[in-house]
Amino acid sequence: MIVSCPRCTQAVTASRTRPEALLVCGSCDHRFYGFDCHHQAENFVIYDLETTGLDPLGEEIIQIAAMRFTAGRLRPAETYSSFAKPRKPISAFIQQYTGITNRHVAGAPRPEAVLLEFAEWSGDATLIAHNGLRFDSKFLQATCEQHGMPMRAVGGIDSIHISKMLYGNAPGTGHALDRLVERLAIDIAGVARHDARGDVEILGYAVARMWTHLSLDAAFNGVRRHEVLLPRSGALGGLIQ
Repeated sequence: MIVSCPRCTQAVTASRTRPEALLVCGSCDHRFYGFDCHHQAENFVIYDLETTGLDPLGEEIIQIAAMRFTAGRLRPAETYSSFAKPRKPISAFIQQYTGITNRHVAGAPRPEAVLLEFAEWSGDATLIAHNGLRFDSKFLQATCEQHGMPMRAVGGIDSIHISKMLYGNAPGTGHALDRLVERLAIDIAGVARHDARGDVEILGYAVARMWTHLSLDAAFNGVRRHEVLLPRSGALGGLIQ
């Protein structure tokens, strides 16, 4: 199977039996996923969640923050953020880890209401999150399912895959957000880590710099994607308890 490199348009041979494989262009050395080379939309939302724990089936969202990335440019003025009030107290560990206390969320809407608001704000944009495939997208889907909210699908990109395209995946490479901060020389002075607002700002600059280093187009062609489920507009018709 022949695909075109998103950077130089050189023909590259891809495996029909392993379409998910990361390819390397023999002409320009660009790394890309051949099965994700036919996108046109240029609207993206970089987002981050904070939660009461790691299990999407037993824990809840306590904060969502997001920033737009449109036509190849980060939009720091176009942001979304909200706390969410879980149905159980935030543990001492999570309060210390995130800086988000029970007092911060006391007057906030429930997680499902915040998620619906975020979904309406983000629209049909492709969502980008760090470790989004294994963590964030699972919380979005679980929140919808637990509250009987009709869902719709949008595209998703895990920024870990962008990091792997740029830095490779050799043992010990590491693709945590803190490693990206080091590699990309991002100044995080005054930015609150593990607060969704701070993390999404850091991730936004990391994505923008990796996008430039990889010479990606405005539609992120060649970057691996997955499906993200969000609530449909008007999904919460009744009273939220």
